[in-house]
Amino acid sequence: MITFEQVSVAYADAAEPALTGVDLTVPEGELCLVVGPSGSGKSTLLGTVSGLVPHFTGGTLHGRVTVAGRDTRTHRPRDLADVVGTVGQDPLAHFVTDTVEDELAYGMESLGLAPDVMRRRVEETLDLLGLADLRDRALTSLSGGQQQRVAIGSVLTVHPRVLVLDEPTSALDPGAAEEVLAVLQRLVHDLGTTVLMAEHRLERVVQYADQVLLLPGPGRAPELGEPAEVMAHSPVHPPVVALGRAAGWSPLPLSVRDARRRAAGLRTRLADRTPPAAAAPGGEVLAAVDRLVVERGPVPALRGIGLELRAGGTTALMGRNGAGKSTLLGSLVGLHAPSGGSVRVGGLVPHRARPAELVRRIGLVPQEPRDLLCTESVGAECASADKDAGAPAGTCRALVAGLLPGLADDRHPRDLSEGQRLTLALAVVLTAAPPVILLDEPTRGLDYAAKARLVTVLRGLAEAGHAVLLATHDVELAAELAHRTVVLAEGEVVADGPTAEVVTAAPSFAPQIAKVLAPQPWLTLRQITSELGEEL
Repeated sequence: MITFEQVSVAYADAAEPALTGVDLTVPEGELCLVVGPSGSGKSTLLGTVSGLVPHFTGGTLHGRVTVAGRDTRTHRPRDLADVVGTVGQDPLAHFVTDTVEDELAYGMESLGLAPDVMRRRVEETLDLLGLADLRDRALTSLSGGQQQRVAIGSVLTVHPRVLVLDEPTSALDPGAAEEVLAVLQRLVHDLGTTVLMAEHRLERVVQYADQVLLLPGPGRAPELGEPAEVMAHSPVHPPVVALGRAAGWSPLPLSVRDARRRAAGLRTRLADRTPPAAAAPGGEVLAAVDRLVVERGPVPALRGIGLELRAGGTTALMGRNGAGKSTLLGSLVGLHAPSGGSVRVGGLVPHRARPAELVRRIGLVPQEPRDLLCTESVGAECASADKDAGAPAGTCRALVAGLLPGLADDRHPRDLSEGQRLTLALAVVLTAAPPVILLDEPTRGLDYAAKARLVTVLRGLAEAGHAVLLATHDVELAAELAHRTVVLAEGEVVADGPTAEVVTAAPSFAPQIAKVLAPQPWLTLRQITSELGEEL
C-alpha cells in the first residue's frame, strides 16, 4: 500500500538529512506504528506519505514514495486527498467548521461529491465512530477524545485507503485515548484501512501494532518488523517492555496481560518487600489556593479548589480532558481572576501582580510551547531568556544542552519537533529559577530518553527547594516523580493523597508496572531495580 524506495529528505538549513535510507513497504490493512527518539524524522516520514513533504514544508525529497500506486512527488496533497487522510496532534487546528455534522461533510464538499452520497457517508461515519448523539454539538464543546474521533471521521468520509496520524493520543486522558485506539482497531480490522501512526506513548499503543517502524536517528537506516522483535533493541520502549528486558523474558511482553503471565516469579521475590515511602515535603508554603472558584462561561471551571504547594514538593494534577487542570494552572499565574476564594503566590495575588514581579516567583510551561517562543533561532531564545531573567549569559543554553543534547543554536523554533519546542520552552522558564514551577502536559511529544532527562531536572529542582506542579495525563510520569497526586473532575478535587495510593486506586491512573505486579505496591522499574539490582 505504501512503498518507500531509497527515500531521504533534506532541508536547506539543516546540517544533516531529516530522513535517510528509507527503503520498505507498509502492507495494506495493517496498523504500522512509527517510533524513534525526538527529532528522528517521524513527522517528516508521515509528511512524505500525505504529500505535505516536500510540497508544503519545502526541502528536497530524494527517492520515491508511492501510496496506492500514486507517486507523491508528482501528486500534491490535494491529489492524494481521496487516498490519504491525515490527522495531526491538535484536532482543533484540523477543524474548519463549527459542528460535528458539518465537519464530517466538509471534506466531501471539497471533492464535489453528490449530496446523497455525502448524506449516506455522514450517517455511516457517525455510527462507525459512535458520534450519532453528538451530530449537532459544537466542536469546541466536545471532550478531547470526542474531538479526536471527529477529526478522524472528517477524513474517513472521503473513504481514504490510508490514515496517517501524528501523536493522536498525546494530549488525551487515558479514557479518551482508549476511545481513539478502539476506533483505529475497528478501521484496521473491519474496513481494511492502512494506519500509519507516530506515537511517543508506546505503553498505550504498541500492543495494537501489526508492524513497528523504528527510526533510530541520524545516519542509521530505519527498520520495519514485528513489534516484539523491534522492541527488543529499540532505544524507545514502554515500561512493560523495559521490565521484560530487565527480567530476560522471552518472548518479550507488549501488554500488561502478557507481562502478568510471566511475572509470577518476580511477584514471589517481591512479596515480603515494600518500596520506600516518599517523604512528604516539609518546606514553606510557596503557593496556596483556598476555596477557589473560576467561571469560564456559564459553568464554573473550578469549584472550591484547595491546594498548597510546598518547597521541595512535586505534585501531579490529573483528571480527564476538561476537568479544570489548565484553568487551575492559569489561575496560579494570573490568567484568570477568581470568582470566589483566593490565590496567593509568594505573597502576591497573581491576577493583580505586575508580570515582572510574578515571573520571578512562578513560571508556567504551557501546553503550546510556541506561545513562549518569539525569536528566530534557538540561540536567540536562550540569549533573550538570560536577559529577561537577569541570569548569567549561557544559563539557558546550558539547560537546553542538558535536556536535549545536540540541538543547534541556528535552528528556528518552528522547525523543531513538538518535543524539542517543549524542551526549549522549559529551559526558557527554568532560566529565571522561579520558586514555583508549573508544567502543563510536559511530556507531550517527548520520547522516553527525553522524559528521563526531564525527570532528573525536575527532581533536582525539588531537591533544591522549588515547588513543582505537573498537569499531566502521563501516569508513568506521575508515578516516577510526584510525591502527591491530585485528581480533578468537573472542576472539583475528587482525590488527593500520596501518589502510590491515588494512582493505584483507579485502573485508568495506574502505571504499567503497578498493573503487572498488583496488588503489590510497586509503581516503577526504578523501584524494583533499586531493590533487586539491575538483573532481575
